[in-house]
Amino acid sequence: MDERAALTLLAEELEAVGDDAAIVDDLVVTTDMLHERTDFPPGTSRYTAGWRAVGASLSDVAAMGAEATAAVAAYAAPEFDPDELLAFVRGARDVCELVGARYVGGDLDGHQEFTVTTTAIGHTDDPVLRSGASPGDVVCVTGNLGRSAAALELFQRAERATPDRTEKPDADIRERANDLFRFEPRVDAGLALASHATAMMDSSDGLSRSLHQLGEASGCGFAIEADRVPIADALAAIGDGDERTGDTLERALTFGEDFELVVTLPEDALESARAACPVPLTRVGQVVDREEGVTIDGDLLPDRGFTHGDP
Repeated sequence: MDERAALTLLAEELEAVGDDAAIVDDLVVTTDMLHERTDFPPGTSRYTAGWRAVGASLSDVAAMGAEATAAVAAYAAPEFDPDELLAFVRGARDVCELVGARYVGGDLDGHQEFTVTTTAIGHTDDPVLRSGASPGDVVCVTGNLGRSAAALELFQRAERATPDRTEKPDADIRERANDLFRFEPRVDAGLALASHATAMMDSSDGLSRSLHQLGEASGCGFAIEADRVPIADALAAIGDGDERTGDTLERALTFGEDFELVVTLPEDALESARAACPVPLTRVGQVVDREEGVTIDGDLLPDRGFTHGDP
């Protein structure tokens, strides 16, 4: 059973499963687990790991249109290196401070593989769910897509630079990769968009998969225009410089782990939403009837994206 099938099974067993976070009264609660083998490429610093792990949970809070309050992390590793542990905590603390939240500790445990479980909490009295999109709405994304795909390519290039491992990997490439891997959770954008949005989620599994998930929750389809998809300059730069090549666009659509927001809203609310949003908000398409499916330039857009547990 893969992750999607497991979630479907649990949705039949548990109430209120299916959004980025749970709502308990006015409290938003979410949790995530990341592993070294699947989530932290070789060369990822512990500071970046702390930032990214906690940031992933803060992104879920953002997707609910909620204010971020605090986060905790359970840190497990084969051994507790003091420099690595302090770097992790500092990364976790810094990403919390960036979005106005507090990092308030967690737990430590021994484990054969570096593994992190994070929990973030937030507050809202009017959460934005995935289930409110309607045909006629527009669909938009914050920021741009492909930043994490570019980071992974740079991590791999740094490793390939010294195949015999007799020298350290290229420090400049690795530093750039870590910089790209530290994303800003869109908490401020989520708060700004909440009053305009009909549905919202983050793009942690990729835009393609996010659209399919939104479509399932809202009972609708989407018509996306390829030339509107905002692609990160870093992703185009590691290729041939053309952001509209098939491979570059494919990675922007399906790689995931960018933690941008995917939001639907009435067309007449688009300009006011753009004015309120603190980061670029790009219209990428339209909400259509469910029977039309999820398409890009008229062709079916496959349900492909990041799956937790993939090596």
